[in-house]
Amino acid sequence: MVETHYVPFLPWSLSWLAPFVGALIIAVAWMLKVKDERVYGYTSVLSILVSAIVSSYAAANVLSKGPLYAGRDLTWVSWLGISLGTYYDGLSALMAVVVSWVSLLIAVYSVKYMEGDWGYGRYFFFFTFFVGSMMLLVLADNLILLFIGWEGTGLCSYALIGHWYTDEEDKWVGRPGRRVLGYPMYFEPSHSGVRAILFTRIGDLGFLVGIAVLYMVAGTFNIVALTSAAPEWLSSLASKGILSATLLILTLGALAKSAQFPFHEWLVTAMTGPTPISALIHAATMVKAGIYLFLRLTPILLAGAFALTTTNSYTLVSAQLQEYFTIVAYIGAFTAFMLASMALVSDELKLILAYSTASQIGYMFLGASASGLLLGMVAEGVVSGFSHLVSHAIFKAALFLVAGWLIHVAHSRFIDPMGGYARHMRLTALALWLAGLSLAGVPPLSGFFSKEMVIHMAYTADPLLAVAAVITAVLTAAYTLRVVVRVLHTPPYSGAGKSLHAGEAPPTMLLPYLALALASVAIGLSWPTISKVYSRMSELTLAVGSPVEAHVELSGLTLVTILVILVTVVAVAILYSILGARPYALAQKAPFDKLYNFLYDRWYGNPIIYMVFLGGGVRATGFLKEADMGIDYFYHSLTPKAGSLGAWILRSLHRGRTEYYIALYLISVAVIILVLLLTR
Repeated sequence: MVETHYVPFLPWSLSWLAPFVGALIIAVAWMLKVKDERVYGYTSVLSILVSAIVSSYAAANVLSKGPLYAGRDLTWVSWLGISLGTYYDGLSALMAVVVSWVSLLIAVYSVKYMEGDWGYGRYFFFFTFFVGSMMLLVLADNLILLFIGWEGTGLCSYALIGHWYTDEEDKWVGRPGRRVLGYPMYFEPSHSGVRAILFTRIGDLGFLVGIAVLYMVAGTFNIVALTSAAPEWLSSLASKGILSATLLILTLGALAKSAQFPFHEWLVTAMTGPTPISALIHAATMVKAGIYLFLRLTPILLAGAFALTTTNSYTLVSAQLQEYFTIVAYIGAFTAFMLASMALVSDELKLILAYSTASQIGYMFLGASASGLLLGMVAEGVVSGFSHLVSHAIFKAALFLVAGWLIHVAHSRFIDPMGGYARHMRLTALALWLAGLSLAGVPPLSGFFSKEMVIHMAYTADPLLAVAAVITAVLTAAYTLRVVVRVLHTPPYSGAGKSLHAGEAPPTMLLPYLALALASVAIGLSWPTISKVYSRMSELTLAVGSPVEAHVELSGLTLVTILVILVTVVAVAILYSILGARPYALAQKAPFDKLYNFLYDRWYGNPIIYMVFLGGGVRATGFLKEADMGIDYFYHSLTPKAGSLGAWILRSLHRGRTEYYIALYLISVAVIILVLLLTR
């Protein structure tokens, strides 16, 4: 077992603390009404730079010496055993490096992109706080600190998705006026922000319940201690027949945060935020929080099960774990396919990339959960899921940042007014091609290697899952090349002439997405070296502790996948660029129009959600109104004194004052914690 090194709280915890300090400075400047935009932008960039440097130094130490544990003895809530610890192991250390450096490049891009915006200071406050929350989530040594970071990302996503809350039409997502089953398929920024926080809060409630259950059975929030006690609490939950149910409830938070079915709708409409925020949410924060939690949890579950191999509990535990991982694997595979099919027909640039994100995260869940289906190959599962997370973070950040400039040039979020940009912006075209080919899984870019590892894991666990993964890979190549070729090499379908004003983005916007695109190539070309880093990462990851060969074997499945993807890429390029065909327009006509509308309108998921929850809520409200009238009659007609007393109590509790609600919330939390302690 690799030795853990205990180090002081500072400077090691600056990786998550520095962005919070930066956010505080920005908040003070904002309250003082400082007008110089550089104060906000430069403070954000510098604080995230500190985070990136500390994270990189810590990761180098972890890879050479072993895990680092900072601030383990810095007690925060002593009676619950909660510390302010920062825990670097293989997984968290590399994750912190990815989050901080990608966020830094997006912050640099934002300085110019948001120039002159009326909410400039507010934007950078929430941006920087967002990064700090994600870093805290990744590096927290206990579930309470992790949950605080988790909720911080949710709060910031609400503010940033709804940044342009004045709701001008050019900031919407979806085609204005389009309705399905009577419900709108277009969303304003203020509406989208609310959707994001409501969708993810449903999952967060499950996550919170799961944390409470784990504390009740294990008696600790500490992640390392939970790992050591895993055999006991796994056996306890399995003996009651609730292990798989408890884990699914706990994982609801991860599935919702990472926009997996049926929670994917919030991510689709999150495109109303500024484009750098789309890049931040999709590449480095928010949606990656869910898969990170799953990657953290999976080895702990399997290590606990392995420890029970010689006991009577093993059969029961392993059966319920397989049930749990099977559900997660199929959710991931289904989400990957479903969202890829939507991207095939979408005509909105950022929306296509949003579909792609949820689809690719489905791949990550599939790769990680495959090890659970096998009840083995833990290191392979973690490496496949994490390697695709890294690849996706890099090429998706590049794609979104390029999209931000293209939308600015075209004065439209739709791709029809775009076209012929390769002649006017060669470096931007290069970045779009490289990042797009990586997303499509074309060798030798990074996306190819990480995606093939996922497909290999899926095939080993269940060939049916591998078939779904390969089909999704083909769809991904098709919609990606359609966007790249349409935007760069064909004339605009509408609004011709706007492309004549196209040119390269300013250097502070161009360099971040060009660097990210080149990084996608560099990682692919140096995969033998990168695979050794991933192998070392798995060896140093909590509850994994074994190296793995992170290489891609040229098996029959791999060769078939490569061939089909390359044929798809070439076919789409010829179809659009050389033949000048418009299959998108053809698909809107009979007999394909019904399928087109089904895919374009997101499998009708949005109206179904509104009918079930909004419509059901209205009906429930009607019932409650009738019940309330009955109660009102009882209190005021039959027992007037009791009615007056009840009204007085309700009035005293609901005064419309925020501080009262916060106090009641804190009292409620204290009561819940007290109950947990007593039931323990």
